[in-house]
Amino acid sequence: MRREMLTPGLKVGLLGGSFNPAHEGHLHLTRMCLQSLRLDRVWWLVSPGNPLKPEKDMAPYARRFASAEKMARDPRIVVSGIEAELGTRYTADTLAELTAHFAGTRFVWLMGADNMLQFPKWRNWQEIAATVPIAVYPRPGYTLKARLSPAAAMLRPWTLDTSDAALLPLMEPPALVFLGGPENPASATAIRAAGGKA
Repeated sequence: MRREMLTPGLKVGLLGGSFNPAHEGHLHLTRMCLQSLRLDRVWWLVSPGNPLKPEKDMAPYARRFASAEKMARDPRIVVSGIEAELGTRYTADTLAELTAHFAGTRFVWLMGADNMLQFPKWRNWQEIAATVPIAVYPRPGYTLKARLSPAAAMLRPWTLDTSDAALLPLMEPPALVFLGGPENPASATAIRAAGGKA
């Protein structure tokens, strides 16, 4: 990981995922988040293994990491293997480590609207919401459902208006914003189904 990325005060978005494989949708939503949230960087956290996804369809970690490096066509994106380095499998544990080690960095968790519906299934999800601000980006078929989800209802008192998204990295958690913008239909599942390789 490039150490200059850890300068205190930097606003860093964290996009966790399997990247099985990385695709144009990841790049699209990353650029959307960089612009809307006025982030300095986005780290793609390539997961060694996603506890909520079956392992049988998972490409080897090295191949997924390489696909992310190939797709990260923006100097503000850092492809990170820090979860493998730390030995963490759960987002709550990763965030606890990152915020402890890099206390001066303004981290924001980036989450798709589809994942917002699943959020209560994540281990210690309320702890995640209390650790870093969360930005939810639109996904086809899920954007409205995410706004009406149980997690969104719980976080409603701490939800910013979409027009105030740039303030999110400066907020103390819990803090949530739903981003607006064009939805990208690309998905790793569809790419694999069409015969694409991770």
